[in-house]
Amino acid sequence: MKKLLLYVLLLGGVIGAWLLYAEKGKEIDKVDAEIQRLIDQDDRDADDALPGVRAQRQQLEGELTFNGILLAFVSAGVVGIFFVVSVLPSIAHRFTHAVYDSAEMVETDPMHDARSLVAQGDYEGAIEAFKEASKADPMNRLPWVEIAKIQKDNMESPQAAIDTLRTALESQEWQVNDAAYFLFRLAELYDEELQNRDAAVTILQQVCDEFPETRHSANARHKLHEWGLV
Repeated sequence: MKKLLLYVLLLGGVIGAWLLYAEKGKEIDKVDAEIQRLIDQDDRDADDALPGVRAQRQQLEGELTFNGILLAFVSAGVVGIFFVVSVLPSIAHRFTHAVYDSAEMVETDPMHDARSLVAQGDYEGAIEAFKEASKADPMNRLPWVEIAKIQKDNMESPQAAIDTLRTALESQEWQVNDAAYFLFRLAELYDEELQNRDAAVTILQQVCDEFPETRHSANARHKLHEWGLV
């Protein structure tokens, strides 16, 4: 109600300023007509009256200019007040909701929760959280990769990491890039953590056999060549 009253008062101010401006314009039109009449009259009385009428016109022009400035000032004030009172709070409201809604989405993201548990040192809890994230998004390989990373780096159990990656690989039909990624990580764990190069070679050969004519098989052959096996 108060906001409506404010708008009514502001609108009244604009209308009043506009009426003053328009009224001065009409008065100037009348004086211009009088000047033209005196010029057309072409006698001594007209010549005597003309300077005074012209002076009146100059005064009216000054008042018209003042009224124009007043009208512009009032209009700008109305626009500014409308922006501050109505538009700006709406923008701030939308921005605030965008920030908090985004934060809420992050807070409810299982991956975010799992990473928080890792930071707290709760590795078992983090693994369970990553498993829940995998259930929510079965085609996302990242939860499995994060579980294996925790098992290898934080729990110092490369064999558990290998078992996790094998479970992930066998759990469903993965896209080529995902399946190849799991196989390369398995080969890496066998070779670097368990010093079992034979098992790593077998896995890389599996990549070559399952994904021929792809960059994955090319990478696998390159690694085998580095080991002097191709």
